[in-house]
Amino acid sequence: MVYTVTLNPALDYEVCVDGLRAGELNRTKRENLHFGGKGVNVSTVLHRLGVETAALGFVAGFTGKALEDGLSAAGIRTDFVHLEEGLTRVNVKIRSGGEGEETEINSQGPSIPPAALEALLQKLDRLGPEDALVLAGSLPAGLPRDTYRNILARVEGQGALTVVDAAKDLLRGTLPYRPFLIKPNSAELGELFGRGALTGEEAAVYAGRLQQQGARNVLVSMAGDGSLLLDETGACRYLGVPGGTVRHSVGAGDSMVAGFLAGWLSTRDYAAAHRMGAAAGSATVFSDGLASADEIRALLPSFS
Repeated sequence: MVYTVTLNPALDYEVCVDGLRAGELNRTKRENLHFGGKGVNVSTVLHRLGVETAALGFVAGFTGKALEDGLSAAGIRTDFVHLEEGLTRVNVKIRSGGEGEETEINSQGPSIPPAALEALLQKLDRLGPEDALVLAGSLPAGLPRDTYRNILARVEGQGALTVVDAAKDLLRGTLPYRPFLIKPNSAELGELFGRGALTGEEAAVYAGRLQQQGARNVLVSMAGDGSLLLDETGACRYLGVPGGTVRHSVGAGDSMVAGFLAGWLSTRDYAAAHRMGAAAGSATVFSDGLASADEIRALLPSFS
């Protein structure tokens, strides 16, 4: 079982307009509502790929109920902690103008009291050697900055694979617990070391530094430049991007994490896992939402 933890899930309300005009009335051409948050996205793609998964985290209010009901209707197992106050956030994604142009407005989300965090941690006490745990996304208000580190400390020794997709100190704090996989994008990787945009060679160097600090495998997404995987055997692999029409980037990195895990769990081969991750990330970029299993598998030959 792959358990995903999204501490600040969301309803992602995506609208398309001909051209966003600030301070004026804008009318949509198309609207979509997605059940989001990084870990939720990972669970969604894993489910579509036939991997057993459960989405954990916190939900609150009528928006939280809508999120939970929507995931359950899609066949995705959930085990959220229900908060007594606040609302699960609604994020607005505006697609306008030229192809691929996006504007995002992300809400803060509810505050998490200590008792709710402890309730979540108790759910994670059931993890075992046959399981994987994915920690993904930002922290909501009220949680300490070392929450991810504390979660990995709690599950250490249970034998589960751990995956972290987070930025800055939230990611760095988990490295002493030797996560199986971390997935920074190139901007996040550069930021960790006080750098700006990175070339592929520079990304490999800094991925190596994260390995030295504890990460077993480092998967770096580099947008139009593809991705690289520095695995625990020391092999460094680069994959480009296939041709296709870019529709949106929301959830592409999460799809890559899901694809990598699905590939690894079925083959135990890092090269195959990387190919599946790259195909999943690209398929989502070329889709109107998170990619389907057919869309992902159709792209796999592009990475052979």
